[in-house]
Amino acid sequence: MKEIRAVVRPNKLDRINQVLREMPDFPGMIVSRVERSGPGGSAGIRQVLKDFSDKVLIQILCDDELADDIVERIVAEATTGSPGLGMVWVTAVERAVFFNKTVGPGA
Repeated sequence: MKEIRAVVRPNKLDRINQVLREMPDFPGMIVSRVERSGPGGSAGIRQVLKDFSDKVLIQILCDDELADDIVERIVAEATTGSPGLGMVWVTAVERAVFFNKTVGPGA
């Protein structure tokens, strides 16, 4: 099982939601409004204006075989061509307990 997290621009959320829901086995997602701070270093006016910009955090828990497809769909819809405007990462989930079932080792 994998957890996918993506930080994207809010204006990309509707399209990402649409393409993910086109997947037959899409498990659903959690969406949170977050703020992102840019990298450190010498900041010009453009960097200062980007600090703590509004973003959306998408969290998805899925079976291993769905993870690559989900990531590819998010990246395809969220990419803007500008650096520092989002990212996606995937982590392994050892165990998840749902209210109606348990999955993973020891289940």
